[in-house]
Amino acid sequence: MTETTTTALVTGANKGIGYAVAAGLAARGMTVLLGSRDRTRGEQAAARLRAQLATGRPQLAANQARAVANQARTAAGPAQIAVGQAQLAVGQAQLAADQALAAEHHAQVAEPDVRAVVLDVTDPATIEAVAGSLDRLDVLVNNAGISGPTDLTPSRTSAETMREVFETNVIGVLMVTNALLPLLRRSPAPRIVNVSSGIGSLRHHTDPAHYMAALPPSATYPPSKTALNALTVQYAKELRADGFLVNAAAPGPCATDLTKGLPFAITRTAADGAAVVIRLATLGPDGPTGGFFDEDGPVPW
Repeated sequence: MTETTTTALVTGANKGIGYAVAAGLAARGMTVLLGSRDRTRGEQAAARLRAQLATGRPQLAANQARAVANQARTAAGPAQIAVGQAQLAVGQAQLAADQALAAEHHAQVAEPDVRAVVLDVTDPATIEAVAGSLDRLDVLVNNAGISGPTDLTPSRTSAETMREVFETNVIGVLMVTNALLPLLRRSPAPRIVNVSSGIGSLRHHTDPAHYMAALPPSATYPPSKTALNALTVQYAKELRADGFLVNAAAPGPCATDLTKGLPFAITRTAADGAAVVIRLATLGPDGPTGGFFDEDGPVPW
């Protein structure tokens, strides 16, 4: 993808994984529209991100230097090559990619272009307002989501409660995507990433060996992510011929507001979870579509 003029919209991006995704895309030179339901929180997050990126520029040069040094050390290791040539080749390729990315970052001296937009994925008026204000969009990251109650079994869940979660996590994705499709269709490399969860995997819940099989049953968050995965596949089928790459991402458990009520510690950061989302948002033309991926690769449906 040509990232110097690429524009990305991330929903629910004033905090957590959404913010980390926005930061990662902006660091790659994209114009980033930071979606937030609350105008003040969105503007504060955008200002914080611009300052963060501006402060980090000297570090980018240091990263580039380290990448060059690492590549040189790797090339000077014939013993490693003899022991594990294939593994070394992979490492060299990754170092080269890191070097290229660091060089690209270092070359970007313009002020980071991060803009806050008011966007409530359950409010058609805000969706249409954002769509009508844009003249370009290349990447859409449907990140906004809610967990709903975590202590209700399906038999104790009301239709209203289930509907509220699906309204944000599934129908909101539909409304935002459909409103922005005309803009995305004009992009030379349109990408859509739906931020799902491994908890939406039916395989995980039905595999006795997987820890998710032992989680309390729920009719809200897990089914909403399963439905989002299905919606992702259907969009990928429809848009494949138009050059779209549409995928679902499973960021994994991260220490965010969404998980703060869980009865166990989570050490992974929002940036850790954002990595797979960023990767799918910046896929090249030969990248996959209609898939479900975490940081280790494909996730079973």
